[in-house]
Formats: sequence, structure tokens, C-alpha cells
Amino acid sequence: MKAIVKQSAKTNDIALLEVPVPEINNDELLIEVRAIGVGIHDEYFLPQNISYPYTIGIEAAGVVQEVGSSVSSYEKGDRIAFISMLQPKGGTWAEYVAVHKDSLSFRIPENMTFEQAAAIPVAGNTALKAIEPLPLRPGNSIFIAGASGAIGTFLIQLAKEKGYVVASSASKRNHQYMKELGADFTVDYRDANWQQQITDWMPGGVDAAIAVQPKTTTDSMKVVKDGGHVTSISGDQVPSERGVSVEIVSHQLDIRNELSRMVKHIADNDMKLVIEEVYPFAEGFEALKKTQTRHARGKLVLSMNK
Repeated sequence: MKAIVKQSAKTNDIALLEVPVPEINNDELLIEVRAIGVGIHDEYFLPQNISYPYTIGIEAAGVVQEVGSSVSSYEKGDRIAFISMLQPKGGTWAEYVAVHKDSLSFRIPENMTFEQAAAIPVAGNTALKAIEPLPLRPGNSIFIAGASGAIGTFLIQLAKEKGYVVASSASKRNHQYMKELGADFTVDYRDANWQQQITDWMPGGVDAAIAVQPKTTTDSMKVVKDGGHVTSISGDQVPSERGVSVEIVSHQLDIRNELSRMVKHIADNDMKLVIEEVYPFAEGFEALKKTQTRHARGKLVLSMNK
């Protein structure tokens, strides 16, 4: 099968190669991949004991081809989207992938394409885990730092669905885009006084903030009121101050029900799924470079059908 693999521990040492189709264990599924979600960490999120060449990638969508004897959740022919990471048999950037039965996954609605489905698992899962634990009520305010990417696109809509007042940051060119998603107030992170703009808009500060991009947690804290809450998606380690609680996204939180509801909303066009571009699989290198600039609007996807 064709796969985009990391050939060695060297940075950027990736290539499109022919590799064996993985054989599955009793607790795995073999998926024929139809589309792949592109993420900034796809080349770097690797298991410790790695054998090269190693197929990169974390999320995808496809059709179940084989089912292990201890798997009861899916049958051959099912259309599913999934997250599969840190697996010794490789990641998702391939024509076939072995997926453990306990991996986060969902059935793809009939009115959703593989490309749409592949854009949801990582960004949707992360956005839900960031926003669900916040102790906010309708009418409370939230600031989303770096809100024009795939995760931020979902966060704005989820926050509005919960009745929150939303401020968000991104480059100027993305302000109208964020407002169309529901943002009530937007700032350009390049402006020296963007924090003052938010505290002028919401005197005393917002009730909570979610820092999507790395190194934005400290700055986000400055626009949160005393005793408020900050969640860091990137994992920034920042000490608390003024009674502001600072937490990293909990990957242990079970949001499967919420994710299923999100998928239905997207399929029914009640929530926007923004895909900036769909690349042919062979152009995965270009998609990876684009997403690593952190300037993609919404999600980038690879398609096996282009």
C-alpha cells in the first residue's frame, strides 16, 4: 500500500513509499482510508519504541475491511472516522490502517462525506474537552486565543451554542470569518493593545479564556477577571495569579456523547465545518507545511479520491 512515512529520527525525513498492509490483532479493525485530517503534530506525534519507516498521522475516515474477533462495535463495510495515535503499527497517512477497538471513533452519517468526517475527530475532540469542563453559565464571557484554525472554529460555535459572549483573536483577515461563526468581538493579536481592547469591551475581564495556540496562555490570563478560568490547549505551563485557575486540557474526559451530537449538527448543517482545502494524498507534504504555519483557516484534509 502507499503510505507517507517518517524514514528516520531526522526532522522532515518523510517520504511517500510502498509499505506492507498492516495485519490486525483480535482487538483491532483494518480500515481502508478514504480521507485524512491534517494536523500540526502529525509528523512528530510518535510512539517511543518506533520502527522505521513509520506511517505518520493521527486521524482519518474510511471503510471497515476486516474486524478482529473481539471487536463488536463495528462490522465490515461500516463508514467510520477515528483517531489512532502512538500505535506501533503506524498512523493514518496510508491506504490502510490498523485501529484499536478502543480508539475514539464514530460512524459517519449518510449525508456526510469522508473528507468532512476526517476533519472532525482531533479538532472536535479537543474543542469539546476544552470547553465542557468550564464552570460557566449562559451570559458569561469567554476569550478564545487563536480562534481561526480548526479547533477555534469549533470553539466559537460551541461557546455561542452554550449562550456565552465570545471574544476571539486572529489576524485581521480572519475577523469577519470569526464574526460569521458567532464571535461578538474580535482582536488582532498583532496589535500591541489588543488586551486593552478586550478589557475596554468587557470591563473587569472575561470570565474564562481558552488558549489554543502555544505561548498564548500568559497573555490570555491578562484579560481574565480575578478568580476566572484559563484552559491551555497547547499545554503551556503557567502559574496561577489573582485566583485565576490555569488548567491543561484533560485528555481523560469522556466526551463521546457530545462528539456524536456535534457530528449530527454538522451533518444537518446546524454547525459549520470549515475545510480550507482538500489536497490529493500525494500532496500531503504541502498540506503538512501549510498547517505547520498555523495560518490555515479551519481544517486541511487529504483525499484518496483526488
